Amino acid sequence: MGCSESDYAYLRELVLEESANRIDPSRNALFDTRLKPIARLAGAKGLKDFVNILKADRAPHLHRAVAEAMTINETSFFRDLKSFEMLRETILPRLIEQRRDERRLRIWSAASSTGQEAYSVAMLIAEHLPELAGWDVKIIGTDISRYVIDYAQRARYRRLEVNRGLPVRMLLKYMAHDGEEWEISPRIRAMCEFQYANLCAPLPKLPVFDLVMLRNVLLYFPPRDRSYLFGDVHRQMAPDGCLILGNAEQAEDSSDLFEVEFASNSYCYRPVVAGV
Repeated sequence: MGCSESDYAYLRELVLEESANRIDPSRNALFDTRLKPIARLAGAKGLKDFVNILKADRAPHLHRAVAEAMTINETSFFRDLKSFEMLRETILPRLIEQRRDERRLRIWSAASSTGQEAYSVAMLIAEHLPELAGWDVKIIGTDISRYVIDYAQRARYRRLEVNRGLPVRMLLKYMAHDGEEWEISPRIRAMCEFQYANLCAPLPKLPVFDLVMLRNVLLYFPPRDRSYLFGDVHRQMAPDGCLILGNAEQAEDSSDLFEVEFASNSYCYRPVVAGV
């Protein structure tokens, strides 16, 4: 016997509470495929039985596992090229000028998934900004899924993954072929680190960031959670820092915190500083 609509509604609500990820009812079939391994490990005979276990036990670790499994982890190297062109042509050169005395940069890849965004930024820096070679540069990727954090830390990608967005020249320069996989070079890995963070819960201890990349995740958050998140991001940023959102995302409901700035045929957001 399969799940009823009320079972799917319960799962959708669980995911919303745990991660602020809103699952549309038209995508109920995702629960059947993504939760099957968790249900089996929990000793359930099927998804409906697993839902009954969730309702009866309300075990926090199972609820977190469900939310992680349903998190959208779509990503690729150099996804949305306009953003990376803006980084190379405008944002990073300006940050280099602003931080020339400190020689230190902190970049946050929020909702980093399996790490391609963070490693893409590191490759861009290595390829186009040689003056940063002697700087203290750290790119920190965070995600709600511990599975994808482990995947990113492993720094090994299948052929299909490297074929998505990564130019052949950069593939050969910054990755090494090993059997059926490609491994990120030590130089690029040294710039990146990854850790768990739920964007809809109190954030772990993080540094003040010069650049925040919060791309292609806000679409799945209800308005109230987006508002809280913008507040957290604003508090985590340097006053002269920069925020990049996804192409289909805007910070229009947080105009008191961020103002838009157009650059290199694209746009980013700058923090609004109180009293200025």
